[in-house]
Amino acid sequence: MHDVPLWLWMVFAVTVLVSLAVDLFAHRQAHVIGFREAAAWSGVWVSLAVVFGVAVFLVVGTSAGVEYTTAWLLEKSLSVDNLFVFALIFGYFKVPRAYQHRVLFLGVLGALVFRGVFLAAGVAVVSRFTAVLFVFAAILFYSTYKILKEEDDSFDPGKSVAVKLLRKIIPVRDDYAGHRFFVREAGKRVATPLLAVVAAIEAADLVFAVDSVPAVLAVSSDAFVVYTSNAFAILGLRALYFMLAGLLDRFQYLSKGLALILAFIGVKLVLQASHKTISTAVPEIPSPLSLAVIAAVLIVSIVLSLLRPPPGDADGRPAADVVRSTGPAPAGDAPDEADPVPPEPQDITEPPEDR
Repeated sequence: MHDVPLWLWMVFAVTVLVSLAVDLFAHRQAHVIGFREAAAWSGVWVSLAVVFGVAVFLVVGTSAGVEYTTAWLLEKSLSVDNLFVFALIFGYFKVPRAYQHRVLFLGVLGALVFRGVFLAAGVAVVSRFTAVLFVFAAILFYSTYKILKEEDDSFDPGKSVAVKLLRKIIPVRDDYAGHRFFVREAGKRVATPLLAVVAAIEAADLVFAVDSVPAVLAVSSDAFVVYTSNAFAILGLRALYFMLAGLLDRFQYLSKGLALILAFIGVKLVLQASHKTISTAVPEIPSPLSLAVIAAVLIVSIVLSLLRPPPGDADGRPAADVVRSTGPAPAGDAPDEADPVPPEPQDITEPPEDR
């Protein structure tokens, strides 16, 4: 465990809260986010993560700084899978592009809370029962196997437990009502599909936490390192999604690269657990080497993907066009008249008269 001063925790908390407030204020008006705006915001989030990492290096030490950087890059790479699920959910629920940022903003808030709970529990368990690292390694190896064999579980938004539970708690109407989550119909409060989308995204994050939490705990068991790195990676998810929207299918080798990263982290966990529970003669993989391997695999996967021609569907269209038909605007697209912001409807307080 690293000796982290309380004021650095406070700096982190203030940075996150202020950043979320600024982001919310900047996107208070529903609009379609294009490539340039998304790229600018992505640069902001990456810069914040890097600046905070420098602070960790200077205040806590080199070891903590390397662990933070490794954990942030690892979480950033693993979160790419979330982007595909976002596109799937938005396409399934036919979410207007202008309202997707609002949904993802609430999804990020939920992810920050749930990841904090899971990581705190994981740190507590690892500190008491080191052998649990073998279990975490098994989870990562199994995830690697599913990805390489293309047997990864598909996520069906309509069958999400969270969505089904929401529909049991409150009626959900079929049509959107602007960017609102609730409206009144015939004197009763009902939810809009936008709330079901938020529930589906939160449920998806819980699924991804199964891989993400064990992986980051392989890098560090320090609560400050694992949570701050996760938080900054999660904060940049929205901008990264809108920046890469429509180009996701171009990264064909990225899933294989992520599988290799998970396998490498699984080996790291096995060696780490063996070193602590079996014999200190068992070597451990140092954090600098982990950082180098993760960065190298990501770079190679991205370069190979970009060098390969874009895939096409059965009609010969690029995959990006398929995403365009149901998902968010492709990178570089600007709002057009074909996808205007739907007007805000008035609350319906009385049923329509029979004609």
